[in-house]
Amino acid sequence: MSSEENQSLISKDKNLTPWIVTITIVLNLAIVLIFFLPKYQGFNHLDLTFLPMMNAIFNSFTFLFLLVALYFILKRNVVLHRRFIYAAFTSTMLFLVTYVFYHINAEGTSYGGEGPLKYVYFFILISHIVLAVPTVLIALFTAVFGLQGKLDRHRKIARWTMPIWLYVSLTGVLVYIMISPYY
Repeated sequence: MSSEENQSLISKDKNLTPWIVTITIVLNLAIVLIFFLPKYQGFNHLDLTFLPMMNAIFNSFTFLFLLVALYFILKRNVVLHRRFIYAAFTSTMLFLVTYVFYHINAEGTSYGGEGPLKYVYFFILISHIVLAVPTVLIALFTAVFGLQGKLDRHRKIARWTMPIWLYVSLTGVLVYIMISPYY
């Protein structure tokens, strides 16, 4: 192995499409289902309202890690780009764990604001949700193409993945900031 940036970490011949599609479908379905299932009562004695703040913190880290990863790839430093993408995936996974745990155990919180800010909130929330759904799929494909050394495909999809993932992570923080007074 000559250098890390020239190595494909996953076999180029391995077709991971079924895995990526399955993970995306299962994850999105699980998130939808938790809003329709009865809440688990085992943690009623605990105040879980700190978890949405943790979600926002993890989203903030994802946003920052993605910006740094973008900086390093623009500087052609593939090694540091890759490390910050790993960090973004890690903070995103931590977000997902706390998000799912919170929503399995706690009732949803409604936005209580009025006037024009209410419409701004719902625009941000709806655009966040709509773009979050495909983000899992495109982020996984982008990562796999990069790890397989399929750099043309990686670059082509990354042009879409990076701004969408940045938007989703930033709007996740904004949604929390706007709804946090109502927890």
